[in-house]
Amino acid sequence: MSNLELNKQVAQMPVNGLGATIVDCRNITKTVRMSRDQNLTILHEANFQVKQGEMVAIVGASGSGKTTMLGIIGGLDVPTSGEVFIAGQNISKLKEKQLARVRNRTIGFVFQFFNLVPTLTALENVMLPVQFDKKAQFKPEERARELLGLVGLSNRLNNKPTQLSGGEQQRVAIARALANQPALLLGDEPTGNLDSQRGHEILDLLSDLRARLGLTVCIVTHDQYIAARCDRQVHMKDGMLIN
Repeated sequence: MSNLELNKQVAQMPVNGLGATIVDCRNITKTVRMSRDQNLTILHEANFQVKQGEMVAIVGASGSGKTTMLGIIGGLDVPTSGEVFIAGQNISKLKEKQLARVRNRTIGFVFQFFNLVPTLTALENVMLPVQFDKKAQFKPEERARELLGLVGLSNRLNNKPTQLSGGEQQRVAIARALANQPALLLGDEPTGNLDSQRGHEILDLLSDLRARLGLTVCIVTHDQYIAARCDRQVHMKDGMLIN
């Protein structure tokens, strides 16, 4: 099944209430070699599921393993053992080119520090994922204009990141994450680099987009206020998930 077909399948799932399982992590372990004689286990047989349409927060102290868990869910990292299924597809068995297609078409990413290309305008930044997709279902500029309007930045299309506030940059990053109509949006501390007011505005936007587009949203946060506004919280401690 192609990623585009997967997205269409997910889009047809019910959005009033919860749909099928879209994220299914089974017995995920992540171990890294520290030295010749020492390994460090970051994740310990973690099991984690998210239903289509949920907004879930992964909460934990620094070093608890939450960012590593999010990276594995999004295919940015691979588990040492265990399996990750996204919309029924086992991404832990995919090669890098196949993973790149999943990341570009099925999963959207929003990061703490925005990760916008500084030499490009807001419009050009949002166009990038569509331009990278050789089988793009959208026209890049038309899609970028639509999404920037959706996040309230129709009047900032030609501004570069340095000409935007932090909150505006994160809105551009969210629009870019949605460029190829992903089924799943992942956020790594998406409000962590913003003041509290701008952080609340970004969460309001994510909640609104979740409802309007039928998105599934999973975010890592240490902010209890942000976590409390999600449907469900999953806590991590010492590489283990605690519901």
